Amino acid sequence: MGDREEMLKKPNGLELESLVLRCQRGERDAFDELVTTYQARLRFYLQRLLNPERDLSPLLQEVWLQVLQGIRTLRQPEHLSLWLFAITRHVALGSLRQRYARARGAQVAEDRARERPVTPNPSVALDQLDELEYGFARLTLAEREVLTLYFLKELSIDEVAALLGIPSGTVKSRLFNAKKSLRRILEPEKGNSHE
Repeated sequence: MGDREEMLKKPNGLELESLVLRCQRGERDAFDELVTTYQARLRFYLQRLLNPERDLSPLLQEVWLQVLQGIRTLRQPEHLSLWLFAITRHVALGSLRQRYARARGAQVAEDRARERPVTPNPSVALDQLDELEYGFARLTLAEREVLTLYFLKELSIDEVAALLGIPSGTVKSRLFNAKKSLRRILEPEKGNSHE
């Protein structure tokens, strides 16, 4: 639980601004520190957008390559988190587009069959984290994304809206509906896990 709490702890704004400025000056140690600070958060976000069993290393490398190439263009260091999540989202959606472009005809049917929810064995008790993972996997991409950004406590509602290109009210309604869907998915599981 300590690792998860550390990941969810929001970094200090002044320290991050200083870190951005050091990265913009080309300090290698600063970029390493940036990666260390955000790697777990960005991996967590990618896992929620994409298949959690998928090897995310190539996508994370693409994210960090784009960050390295573009860090000098970041004019508002206080928006670092928003900028990093926007790059990560762009890479993830590009990966999804490529995946779906290749999945034509019979492959589409096969993917759909593979992505259908698996009926859990009621005799298997899931711990809380497994229950959340199970529930998250059954939400829509839009619901997973907004809940992930919300649970990371990295971005405000307005920043999430800017990242997703939707109004703040839509973010709030998606959050409400996603939480409701997650509760609905997990309620039967809680009943089964106590038998």
